Amino acid sequence: MESIPAILKLDAGGLPVSWIRWQTAVTLYSRERVRWVAGEGRFTIYGGICARTGERSSIEIGSIIAVADKSKRYERSTPLLTNRTLFQRDRNLCLYCGSSFPISQLTRDHVYPASRGGQSVWENCVSACRECNQRKDDRTPEESGMKLLAVPYTPNLAEYLILQNRRILADQMEFLQAYARKHPKQGRARLRSA
Repeated sequence: MESIPAILKLDAGGLPVSWIRWQTAVTLYSRERVRWVAGEGRFTIYGGICARTGERSSIEIGSIIAVADKSKRYERSTPLLTNRTLFQRDRNLCLYCGSSFPISQLTRDHVYPASRGGQSVWENCVSACRECNQRKDDRTPEESGMKLLAVPYTPNLAEYLILQNRRILADQMEFLQAYARKHPKQGRARLRSA
């Protein structure tokens, strides 16, 4: 059962809400909270054996489920900024030199330095290799003579869900990418090829 990936939870209107574990999905099915299912992925979960009939219980769950509940989306608020999601947003590139690095060699750089009041928010943070971060020090990119390869941005809801999960099924990715294209952020610069 542990090989079942996270299930993409939608609200009843079809907007992505969060990733949930298969156990939570089973609970939602059993409480008749699942309104509809999308995507191709289906998983059969087996339960115990009924002492009276000798039959084993089972339930089939979808990889994308729409749920009628009061799910809280963070569409109006800012997604949580972590180093892992920041590095994924920036595609494991140093946004100063353009080189690709393993996560262990990347750092979070504050475009406007934290030592001078710069905040740890998506629009002020980029991935940087240790060498570039040390070279920039507590200066702005302009002061240090370094150029950013892309403008930092806050990911929309679908992009953030993609960043959160390392094991996304093809139908889930297709759904989230379609949603991300329909709901782009205004004025956002995408990463260019370095």
